[in-house]
Amino acid sequence: MRVHANDGISKDGAARLQEEGFTVTTTNVPQDQLAAYLDKEGVDVLLVRSATKVRKDLIDACPGLKLIGRGGVGLDNIDTAHAKARGVAVVNTPGSSSISVAELVMAHLTGLMRNLYAANRSMPTEGSARFKELKKEYEKGSEVRGKTLGIIGFGRIGQWTARYALGAGMKVVYTDNHATAESIELEVGGQPIRVGVKLVSLDELLALSDAISLHVPAQPDGSPVLGAEELKRVKPGVFIVNTARGGSIDEQALLDALNDGRVKAAALDVFTNEPTPREDLLKHPRISLSPHIGAATAEAQGRVGDELCDLIIAFRDSVAAEKA
Repeated sequence: MRVHANDGISKDGAARLQEEGFTVTTTNVPQDQLAAYLDKEGVDVLLVRSATKVRKDLIDACPGLKLIGRGGVGLDNIDTAHAKARGVAVVNTPGSSSISVAELVMAHLTGLMRNLYAANRSMPTEGSARFKELKKEYEKGSEVRGKTLGIIGFGRIGQWTARYALGAGMKVVYTDNHATAESIELEVGGQPIRVGVKLVSLDELLALSDAISLHVPAQPDGSPVLGAEELKRVKPGVFIVNTARGGSIDEQALLDALNDGRVKAAALDVFTNEPTPREDLLKHPRISLSPHIGAATAEAQGRVGDELCDLIIAFRDSVAAEKA
C-alpha cells in the first residue's frame, strides 16, 4: 500500500511504515494539485494535519483512496460523511497532542497575566530608551496561583489543561455537555493524587472565571461558543485563551470586549481565516499570538506518528483478513 503524508509525519513513523512494507512519500503537494498527484501515484492512504483540506471533490477525484488519517484531534478539514459514504475510512489521533496543547495554554496564560506578550513586543524597540517606563507599565502583573480557570470542553485536552492549572495552584471549573468528572488525577512528585474540579453551566463559568480556556469547536450551526452575548457576561478583567478552533470565539466580539476593557487580554493560537488571519487581531496590543502550534512539539508529533502507524497497520491487516 502507498501512503502519502501531505503535511508530514515523524521520521520514526515513516521508517516504521517502510519497515512494514508500505511505500511512503512526504512531499507537500499544493492543494490544487493534490487530487491529480494522489490519483496518478495510486495513493491508498492519505495523511494530513490541519493544513490540507480533504473535501468531496478531492475524495471523488481519487477512487483508489482507501484511508484518510488526520494527525490530530479535529476532523473539520475532512469531509468525513462523504468519505465514509464512498467507503473510505477516516481515522485520527485525539490523544497524541493533548499535553502539548495544554502546555501552550499555560504558557500563553502565564504570559498574559505577567504582561510578557506585551513586554516582548516593546523591549526590542524601546527597551534601551524607555526601560524605566516599560518597567512601570508592565510591573502590575498577576499570579496564576489562586485564580479560577474556566475550561470550556473537558475532553482529553481540557483535562490535561486542568492538570497543569491545578498543579500551578489554580481552581478549576468546567462546562461540558458530556463529561461529569468531580475530580481529576494528576501526578505530583511521582505520586498520583486526585483533586476536585467542578462542573458548572456556561453562565456560571463566565461569571466565576478569572481566565477561560476554550477546548471545543464552533457549535453545530456554526455559531461561536463565545459570542457577543457570552462576552458581555464574563467576569470583568477576564483572560481568554483559544487553542481550539478559530470559530470557537467571535473574533469581532472579542476585539470589542478587549477595547471596552471587559476582557483584559487574550491569547489566540487559532483563527477563523487561517492561514491569513485578520490584521487587526494580529496587531492588537492585548492579544498574545501563535500560528496554530498547539500540537506542534517534537514529542507530540512522535506520538502522532506512532498512533497513525498503529492505525494504518491495523487497517491493512483488517483488509487482508477480509480478503482471506
